[in-house]
Amino acid sequence: MLSVHANAATYFVDRHIEEGRGDKTAYLEAETGRRISYAQMADGAGRVAGALDRAGIRAEERAALLVLDQIEFPQLFWGALKAGVIPVPLNTLLATAVYDVILRDSRAAILFVSRPLWDVVAPAVAENPYIRQVVIIGEPVDGAISYDTFVQDAPKRDTVEVSSDEVAFWLYSSGSTGQPKGVAHIHSALRATADTYGAQVLGIREDDVVLSAAKFFFAYGLGNEMTFPLSVGATCVLFTGRPTPPGMIDTMTTHKPTIFCGVPTLYAAMVAQMDQTGAPDAPLRLCISAGEALPEDVGQRWEEHTGVEILDGVGSTEMLHIFLSNAPGDVVYGTSGTAVPGYALRLVGEDGEEVPVGEVGELLVNGASAANCYWNQRDKSRSTFEGVWTRTGDKYERRADGRLVYCGRTDDMFKVSGIWLSPFEVEGALVSHPYVLEAAVVAHKDAEGLEKPKAYVVLQSGTADQALKDTLKAHVKEKIGLWKYPRWIEVVDELPKTATGKIQRFKLREDV
Repeated sequence: MLSVHANAATYFVDRHIEEGRGDKTAYLEAETGRRISYAQMADGAGRVAGALDRAGIRAEERAALLVLDQIEFPQLFWGALKAGVIPVPLNTLLATAVYDVILRDSRAAILFVSRPLWDVVAPAVAENPYIRQVVIIGEPVDGAISYDTFVQDAPKRDTVEVSSDEVAFWLYSSGSTGQPKGVAHIHSALRATADTYGAQVLGIREDDVVLSAAKFFFAYGLGNEMTFPLSVGATCVLFTGRPTPPGMIDTMTTHKPTIFCGVPTLYAAMVAQMDQTGAPDAPLRLCISAGEALPEDVGQRWEEHTGVEILDGVGSTEMLHIFLSNAPGDVVYGTSGTAVPGYALRLVGEDGEEVPVGEVGELLVNGASAANCYWNQRDKSRSTFEGVWTRTGDKYERRADGRLVYCGRTDDMFKVSGIWLSPFEVEGALVSHPYVLEAAVVAHKDAEGLEKPKAYVVLQSGTADQALKDTLKAHVKEKIGLWKYPRWIEVVDELPKTATGKIQRFKLREDV
């Protein structure tokens, strides 16, 4: 059944005007001080919808958004939904060749791009057969029109009627295991994440101020910066640049967020920074983490510095946001918590049957926010989306108390002496040593052709001699067991990661 109320823009944008929040700040840019109220966002989204119609962009065509975290983004996203056009937020940190693949795969008819990102994507646009118009946010370039010109004098368009099961937007997976895939999400999925994690775990309130290090293009960031704040009429602080520890700490002190949304690698770096400079002066009441499992030591040290716990959770692009999480006042670092209300979880073995407590199985999830499919990847869709269940590709162990402990990606697990080993367990032991900032562990064959753990570590400072490597090996043996220690340790300046902070272990496996 078609209805204007089924369109996600009605609930997340139009409703606030009816409920009297028009004058309240919806978004604030930390670096520039630009603000947009709920009324201005609704007006801007309506004009974007009208401008898309005027430009001949038809319903169900794709609009690629290569846009930084700035106030134009929500107007573009919701404006597209209002018009029935499918917005496709793009990772802002990719290479030209990857943009070429994604733009061709999505067949986007229009591209919106922030001016600082134009030089990277321009060669891909020049060869693209599908893009009919390019809109630049910022200084104009040849062959494109400015955002201001695009929306100037555009008639505001009313929100179109849709089905709640209609595809609303796409996100491209982060590519932690290879080439990004187009993940199609329906209108009702946004409300589903707000009603579950947003309301029942995060407990977001209208008086909250949210700061997210994760960006709009990331499913995690989209929920943090869009779905959850707009579900209650809260305010979101946008940080356009790269989220460095000093930048995040300064932004917290200046803009006083009550909720901070980070990723494990950033939390680890911020903890190291706070060891030197102290915690930010901000009225934080909650912090959340996703993207990768949070090391126990990092969570404990963060709480020692700030007095605020981190809710470590698990989500995915396919499920749109977090479906497994620790809860306020019930945090056990080193675990991913329990199912978010509204979601069901299973741990299954290779035979598809539930594994008993204490054994490792693949995590399957059932919830209303699941994606429709992968665009143009039928076999992958069928192997990932099995009826109501979505395969995550993550390996977990269920403890006797019901909490789940992350063991690694399916592709990352390997056996040592016939026993499954979790790379993440070894990594967690390594980062608990004061000299180690980050670690990644992969399988490496010894002289007999048997797989053993090899570790790549980023140190807090300085270089590693053999004595330090031997110390780290001994530290792992003491923490988690004699047979789990890394037989080889290689010190690196940085680990290969996606733009969303996930370690790309497959690249390390290629090196070994």
